[in-house]
Amino acid sequence: MFRFLVLPLILASLLLPITPLPLTAQTNTEETNQPSGKIEVEDDRGTDAAIANRIRAILHEIGGYEDVTVTVAAGIVTLRGEVLTAADAAQLNVIVARVEGVVAIRNQVSETTDVVRRLDPAIDRFVARMTQFVAYLPLLAVSCVAFLLVVLVGVLLARMKQPWERLAPNAFIADIYRQVLRLSFGIAGIVVALDILNATALLSTILGAAGIIGLAIGFAVRDTVENFIASVMLSVRQPFRPNDAVEINGDEGKVIRLTSRATILLSWDGNHIRIPNSTVFKSRIVNYSRNIERRFCFDLGLAPDADLARAVQVAQDTLVALPFTLNSPAPNAWIDAVGDSTVSLRLIGWINQNQTSLLAARGEAIRLSIAALTEAGIAMPEPTYRVVGANLAKPAKPAAAAVSAPEALPINPEETLDVQAHAEHELEAIVDEERRSKGDEDLLTREARTE
Repeated sequence: MFRFLVLPLILASLLLPITPLPLTAQTNTEETNQPSGKIEVEDDRGTDAAIANRIRAILHEIGGYEDVTVTVAAGIVTLRGEVLTAADAAQLNVIVARVEGVVAIRNQVSETTDVVRRLDPAIDRFVARMTQFVAYLPLLAVSCVAFLLVVLVGVLLARMKQPWERLAPNAFIADIYRQVLRLSFGIAGIVVALDILNATALLSTILGAAGIIGLAIGFAVRDTVENFIASVMLSVRQPFRPNDAVEINGDEGKVIRLTSRATILLSWDGNHIRIPNSTVFKSRIVNYSRNIERRFCFDLGLAPDADLARAVQVAQDTLVALPFTLNSPAPNAWIDAVGDSTVSLRLIGWINQNQTSLLAARGEAIRLSIAALTEAGIAMPEPTYRVVGANLAKPAKPAAAAVSAPEALPINPEETLDVQAHAEHELEAIVDEERRSKGDEDLLTREARTE
């Protein structure tokens, strides 16, 4: 990075003002800056010959107009010949107009096409600049040393662990502080070096060019900048921790790490999901691991003529009796919806997801609830078709049951299947192993503040 900062210093030394040489175009510029007014003709005032002599003498002293001829008739000056540039030809009108007695000017001077004549001034300027550069080498060396000293101070301060790690919420933000510090000292070094070279006027030009280039690069890498800012925000207030079960933008899995570019998840199928941080920051994040309690839910269908009140009570008692459901929040059951030939019964229960698998617990709850409802004589819905005709007798109503439905049998905890979170623990072990084996950066820390 520092070689790009030294480059402006070399350019500054090459662009420093050159000491004006005699008989150069710069003399023309100084001549035009003289106060306006008539130049008197010393001898034989007002005569054409005197005017012509005066103009020739002026052009000879200025230099650069050796190929220009001057003729004067009745105060009208005619200029012919060739000059190096069009600006020199236009400058003739300004010079001649100031001579006393000039009535009009016919400027017929053209720009020369001679290659040798046009290259001579450029070679002279190049030689002058090289001479000046050599003369400025000691001063340039001093400015470079001053620049390096200032930059070295910035680098040493940036390498200190304190106070950056104390001020920053995590290592990523601390590294940003260090980069900003290095850049600030680099700019300060350029200012000091240019001040030694007496070329601080170039600083505004350099900063202006850097601003335009930065704006263009900003538009070109807008997504990258947005992703970087999102990484900073996510690292400051972390919405999840390593091994948290989350859902981000429709993708579910366990969090492996948060880098400066993306958030990496391990899906339930064992696949890596890489989500850009800008997407994570703008998406809805569901963190299932923030609380150890997690709810499972399922629906069972009942026959329309079933004892619905008894069905609700049997389902609720069954969920309460399950060994893996929590007492607080307590399980519950209720009639949720009525269909054409069925009544929907909804059942919910809560588990400790650190010990119990959600999917296994839900499946076991469904199995035991169906068994309990069947033991209680509560019928499940079956497809029913009624054929209605003009000459068909109405079907007789079924006789009421003579005996009441049997009581639901209590659940034996020993008969329940294994619902422990074996698969979840294995995924957690995979995540821990990847975090240990991979040397990638990780912005997740358990000490950081959470939203």
